Amino acid sequence: MKQNTVAYVLKGFPRLSETFIASEIFRLEQLGLNLRLLVIKPADEDNQHEIVGKINAPIQYLPATSSLSNTTLRSWLGLHLNDFALPLKWLIKTRPLRFAHAASAAAAQAVRARKGFFPRKIYTKEFLQAAWIAYELRDCPDVKHLHAHFCHGATTVTWLASLLTGLPFSFTAHAKDIYCEALNPAGLLKRKMRAAEFVVTCTDANRQHLQTVLTETPIHCLYHGLNAEFANLLNQIKQPPPAPTSLRALGVGRLVPKKGFDVLIEACRILHDRGVPVEAVIIGEHGEHEKDLRAQIQTLQLQDHVQLTGPMDQRGLFREYQKAGVFCLPCRVLENGDRDGLPNVLMEAMACGLPVITTSISGIPEIIKNDINGQLIPTDDPQALANAIQRISVDRQFSNKLAEAGRKTVSRKFDGDSSAAKLAALFRSSMEEA
Repeated sequence: MKQNTVAYVLKGFPRLSETFIASEIFRLEQLGLNLRLLVIKPADEDNQHEIVGKINAPIQYLPATSSLSNTTLRSWLGLHLNDFALPLKWLIKTRPLRFAHAASAAAAQAVRARKGFFPRKIYTKEFLQAAWIAYELRDCPDVKHLHAHFCHGATTVTWLASLLTGLPFSFTAHAKDIYCEALNPAGLLKRKMRAAEFVVTCTDANRQHLQTVLTETPIHCLYHGLNAEFANLLNQIKQPPPAPTSLRALGVGRLVPKKGFDVLIEACRILHDRGVPVEAVIIGEHGEHEKDLRAQIQTLQLQDHVQLTGPMDQRGLFREYQKAGVFCLPCRVLENGDRDGLPNVLMEAMACGLPVITTSISGIPEIIKNDINGQLIPTDDPQALANAIQRISVDRQFSNKLAEAGRKTVSRKFDGDSSAAKLAALFRSSMEEA
């Protein structure tokens, strides 16, 4: 008898910025869980982390579709409806009641979320994608549970696929997807939470917020912990590297406004004006803030002191952690609610023995205690960041205390293997009841 399977529904896979998802999948497989990956968007990144090559789960990509933003629904359907015609015909013939129920749910949401007279187009697209998933799973009786990452688009598709197949589903909520109302308009998040078997999120702050949305569905806080590939690199260290001869501040994250890298650049300017030598290296995928950051570096004449490297694989990133003297991530909450939850790079830096400077938004205070295992500064305050970096540079005893306490915090509280085991137990419980 074939083992029960969990089908993961993902917007994209693999993605350099979502190592935590690949690591979770790998760990679940190591725990004996059978998985299948259903990916909404075609693979669009040439580089990938080593851990992806160790994943055995089969991957199926949905038909590629163009954006709906700058076209009419009629024109979009003219381009793409044929890709979904067979699933639609099969569902209407074999599951007419489920088809009608899911189509009604999508249509009702399209009307509820409309901004003007016309219903929202996106829910037609997501219904068709859900129909494709239901059709692909028609000959997969081993699939007993659906799970999505990020609680907006991928989870909407998964919810509709659940209605079409009768399979239970769950989802993992992260950060922007929880707090930006526009991503789940007109009560959609509550509707999906009510339909889900359970919800997972990566910080207790997120869990508490989600409980204000709905209390009936179980919500579990499972920290990502160090990803499996990074944990393996740490285990290979025979002895710590020599301390850097000059202060090197490291920032890691996508080049987007919520990371606050403009604050780090301004802090470097303040420090140079004070005569404090500091170099900054910012590593991350290209994003909408990159142009502004490069212009800021140019305007402040910091070209020889601040470097934007672009993305790196885990080995390259690990080497940069080893060369740094302090880790800076001055996160902020944007006006639309977008924010980080608990950035995984904080755990990576702490595990590598770097003193960490960050802000107290979202779930960050769940890992950082000010002046105990890191420093917490106000958001959008380059002066405070400069002061914190300067303190690290002159007070080695304080810096070493933060670094050692940070290592112990990650080891004690943020074990990715433990979180994966708890998630596997949730999946197995759901599949046993199905």
